[in-house]
Amino acid sequence: MFSIFGSKNPAKPDNPAPADAPSGWLSRLKSGLSKTRAVLNTDVSDLFARHPQIDEALYEELESTLLSADVGIHATNRLIENLREAAKEKRIADGAGLKAEFEAALVDLVKTVETPLDTTIAKPFVIMIAGVNGAGKTTTIGKLAKHFQAQGKSVMLAAGDTFRAAAREQLMTWGERNNVTVIAQDGADAAAVIFDAIQSAKARGIDIVLADTAGRLPTQLHLMEEIKKVKRVIAKADPTAPHESLLVLDANTGQNALQQVRAFDDALQLTGLVVTKLDGTAKGGMIAALAADRPDKPIPVRFIGVGEGIEDLQPFHAQEFVTALFR
Repeated sequence: MFSIFGSKNPAKPDNPAPADAPSGWLSRLKSGLSKTRAVLNTDVSDLFARHPQIDEALYEELESTLLSADVGIHATNRLIENLREAAKEKRIADGAGLKAEFEAALVDLVKTVETPLDTTIAKPFVIMIAGVNGAGKTTTIGKLAKHFQAQGKSVMLAAGDTFRAAAREQLMTWGERNNVTVIAQDGADAAAVIFDAIQSAKARGIDIVLADTAGRLPTQLHLMEEIKKVKRVIAKADPTAPHESLLVLDANTGQNALQQVRAFDDALQLTGLVVTKLDGTAKGGMIAALAADRPDKPIPVRFIGVGEGIEDLQPFHAQEFVTALFR
């Protein structure tokens, strides 16, 4: 017997929450990225200032600085190569002149993973959310529910993490807080819970279904097979679903995030990423690493999180991200 929690017939908000003012979000973004900013802005700025002339020592120090911020070897090599070309083509003679080129090169790199999520292509638009244990999936779902409600969309949550009672209870709390229906069942099969949620969303005319799944490590092969099954069952409820397969990544994992992306992409054919907990790490450069890891077809970073607040998860914008690091 499935249980339904929250509003029986959630309506679109009469007065959707206003879009966050750019200045307000930028301020929170700067604050949230303070640890990464201390490395990339302070150290890089000092580095360029200390080199009145461009030489190999500058590039070597820059390489070390970028790697310490978890920009990754591929992204670091790409950025330095672009700087070398810019210095030659534009005849830049000093480090100060090269700093602006560095910022522009970083924007160009991370812009390759800036693709807004379009939820208008289906109703309900089904978002399947995966990740390792502790990445922040359930909290992210609650924040995403609020984000979509602010756009005037109705939302339903599917408690597909059937391994942890705490995850189900946490999702119910988010549902109550946001007046959102939660489909759940004690001891149920995850695929069955999500299947039921999609059917219920169709009947109720819901815009967005956010489907939680249990946390799992890529090395837990039986659990990776289980999440493949969940996706297959979702497709039985709606042949076009899931319309978005999101992987939630904890920014503290740094370069290990690349391994997670590869493993979950093999299982789910990921369409988007959410990078959480950027406020707790100096490794915010991992977004550049994600962009450079798959230069031919990077997986979009749909949202980034920089705090515990409900408004601290926002769509990713490359220019805002780099501005928050250097301005």
